[in-house]
Amino acid sequence: MFHYTHLRSFGHVNATSDSQRSSCHSHGLVVGYGPDPAAVSEKLQSITKDVIRGNHDKAVAGIMTSDDFNPVARLAVDWTQAQLSPDLMTWLAALPAGPKTAEGVVLIHGAFQDEDEYVFTPGQALEGLLDSSTVLSFFGHTHHQGGFSYHESDIAVLPLRPRPMETFSALHLEPGHKYLLNPGSIGQPRDGDPRAAFAIADFDHDIVEFWRVPYDIPAVQSRMYEANLPEPLIHRLTLGR
Repeated sequence: MFHYTHLRSFGHVNATSDSQRSSCHSHGLVVGYGPDPAAVSEKLQSITKDVIRGNHDKAVAGIMTSDDFNPVARLAVDWTQAQLSPDLMTWLAALPAGPKTAEGVVLIHGAFQDEDEYVFTPGQALEGLLDSSTVLSFFGHTHHQGGFSYHESDIAVLPLRPRPMETFSALHLEPGHKYLLNPGSIGQPRDGDPRAAFAIADFDHDIVEFWRVPYDIPAVQSRMYEANLPEPLIHRLTLGR
């Protein structure tokens, strides 16, 4: 399970997860910030059909305007549009909105009832926990790894992000609980850890692993400079914010 990427971080994540996964899902923001929108789109098409759209995917595809985006994000949308072939633009425009059920989990980009709404708090998470048809749902949009659980009318905030010296943390899925989990962002984390973030769900053992994998950030930043992408997007990769 993952959210927003560029080719360099995608490669590191793919190599890490290859031996542990049987399928792959993406819950939006395929494009919009990084220097490799075409290559990432093509790679994603080759490994999974379980992809939903995010707000930047919609803006790049022309489904929504970028008028409400900040100036930096609007510049990135305009640049990305110029990098994609007509076939890739058609593919991007056809990505479905969440919620989408795939292999026993529900994929959501933002909130359950509004794909463009952010979910940071238990109050914002409650609707998705109650309305989801499955025990386990994954969402994105915030670029923050973490999540929420619901059991007997109680919501718990789950601190799932691995510590700086750890590569992963594990969550055991408890009977009778429902979960709304954010695997984080591969290509632009915003939770203070610049490492690529993703999750692996092991249904045989009722465990979800939350991973952080280092990648060559300076190499990505160099490509972004070459593409004349906005400097704030380049610098934030170092900070993970």
